[in-house]
Amino acid sequence: MASRPSLSVAIAGAARPDAALVRRARRVNRILADEYPDARCELDYRNPFELIVATVLSAQCTDVQVNAVTPALFAAFPNAEALAAAPRERLEALIRSTGFFHAKAQSLLELSRALVERFGGEVPPRLDDLVTLRGVGRKTANVVLGNAFGVPGIPVDTHVGRLARRLGLTVNADPDAVERDLGALIPRSEWTQLSHRLIFHGRRRCRARKPACGECPIRSLCPSAEF
Repeated sequence: MASRPSLSVAIAGAARPDAALVRRARRVNRILADEYPDARCELDYRNPFELIVATVLSAQCTDVQVNAVTPALFAAFPNAEALAAAPRERLEALIRSTGFFHAKAQSLLELSRALVERFGGEVPPRLDDLVTLRGVGRKTANVVLGNAFGVPGIPVDTHVGRLARRLGLTVNADPDAVERDLGALIPRSEWTQLSHRLIFHGRRRCRARKPACGECPIRSLCPSAEF
């Protein structure tokens, strides 16, 4: 039986994490990089505006379903100016299948109006600006920054948070704390790709209810693995 890392190794905080934990986290990242060389954002988009809209729609919805909706949505409303002026009923009809469509429509209308009024219709490339937009928290902001602008960030969705805890890389449930803990363990240049790799692994093997530990390339590094 392979030796398993102890859960007793504590997160020492963003400034000085435990050296053994850093080594293990970076080894996990390297193995996942080899396992998922094509890991990427699975939302379809052509520019920052399309990505921020798609990411807002992805809340409580699969990327597959969002990708089924956005072609018609962007054909009707191709930019912030058009979406800001969209008739609410038509917008809701186009995004209905993503769920919570009333709230999402309101977020998209207010977000688009803010882009037009405050940013010249363009998505700003700064986290501090992005999180002032309706429906945009740190997770969505980091998705946009990392994928549309090449600014490293760690979007903590349900997969990233769940795997980080299973792997013993954090003891926190709060997404901001998970982001902080992972950022202290992994080089900044790897932050965006780390989140993609964890999401790919969470969707394909380390599933919430029945993880495929027997097929997992990082099981010897995982304190939660079932051997």
